[in-house]
Amino acid sequence: MSKEFLPRLLRPYAGDPWDIDAYCQQGGYEAWLACLKSQNPQQTIDTLKEAHLRGRGGAGFPTGLKWDKVLHHRVKEHYFVCNAGEHEPGTFKDRYLLRHHPHQLLEGCLIAAYTVSAKTAYIYLNHEFAEERAHFERAKEAARARGYLGENVQGTGLNIDIEIFDGYGSYVAGEETAMLESMQGRPAQPKQKPPFYPTEFGLHGKPTLVNNVETLSNIPHILRNGAAWFREVGPSTCPGAMLFSLSGAVNRPGVYELPLGTPVRHLIDICGQGVVNGGKVKAVFPGGPSFSMIGPDQLDLPMDFDSLKKAGTGLGSAGVIVVDDATCMVEHTLKYSHFFERESCGQCPPCRIGTQELATLIRKIEEGNGTEKDLAQLLQICGFVKGTGFCTLVTGASVLVQNSLRLFRHEFEEHIRLGRCPSKPAPLGVG
Repeated sequence: MSKEFLPRLLRPYAGDPWDIDAYCQQGGYEAWLACLKSQNPQQTIDTLKEAHLRGRGGAGFPTGLKWDKVLHHRVKEHYFVCNAGEHEPGTFKDRYLLRHHPHQLLEGCLIAAYTVSAKTAYIYLNHEFAEERAHFERAKEAARARGYLGENVQGTGLNIDIEIFDGYGSYVAGEETAMLESMQGRPAQPKQKPPFYPTEFGLHGKPTLVNNVETLSNIPHILRNGAAWFREVGPSTCPGAMLFSLSGAVNRPGVYELPLGTPVRHLIDICGQGVVNGGKVKAVFPGGPSFSMIGPDQLDLPMDFDSLKKAGTGLGSAGVIVVDDATCMVEHTLKYSHFFERESCGQCPPCRIGTQELATLIRKIEEGNGTEKDLAQLLQICGFVKGTGFCTLVTGASVLVQNSLRLFRHEFEEHIRLGRCPSKPAPLGVG
């Protein structure tokens, strides 16, 4: 990067995470008060459109456009939900924001709910996030004491609150339509889209705005500092910064805030301080296991939605998982195949059956019982089930296997040739 980048969402401040004075000293709740004063929701939406903020939850959809769809929907009863489920492997940035910066999320939620005229506002919170919930609740009470939420906010006559909904779901429950289903007491199963986009048919069948934690945390900063400030970093088509959850075979895993477009190599070498045990990069999942891996020859790829899509992979929610050269890729693929098998909700037969078959065949190869025909069958199954589900789970499972075979077929073939995993010692009596 050509110049020093100063944190935006992860800007440190003195005091406990729920300390409202410390947050306000950095301009906290100024954007919320300005929204209440102007009473001009369209102005807020226009600022987000001008900033070109794209959702940080995976799809990268333009935030301002989504808000606009809900606000101006012909049905006038609207809802708002902050998705804080975060069940995907290698992704933990939203949890970090909840734990350390609850006020900026709360302010973003209040602005969002108010802007789209939500009847009720919720945060769908992973039930495992006990400490994060406690911090968020303490932040809420501090804001309530200042008159920033509750009844008759700042004397405006507005009654607004953010209700916590315990999410006892799974990975699939993080998909927004499945999440809304679970919030209505039904199984967490995705809806086919279209027509069931939440902006059209969401909670209780009404237009619903759904954003994730990082997206909403950006809102107060953009409204306070302006759209041009937000676009000062990052590519013109994907401006701003993003939080990257870095894990796997690096010396310093963690959450790092960087301008979009930062090369993968910078994240690994500078932020992560290189590969563990002096090893080398074998592969990187730039957007979690649902997106294609990239090889060591692609580490200069810019980390943004458009560049990674052009390269045949994706940014997703920026869960960057580094794999080193000491890793068996068959075993690694099996680990994530088990995850997809376990997390399938079973609603779509191709997903329910396909994820099971893929995991079974890879386990067979890893255990040393595979054949060349199994490799052909793996690719055949991927071709059959890819893109057939109501959500992207079975597609992610297929992409994982296809990509592993494309990059590391020789390791699968070596398992078959030896009748065991090459990285494990041979049984006694076997040469």
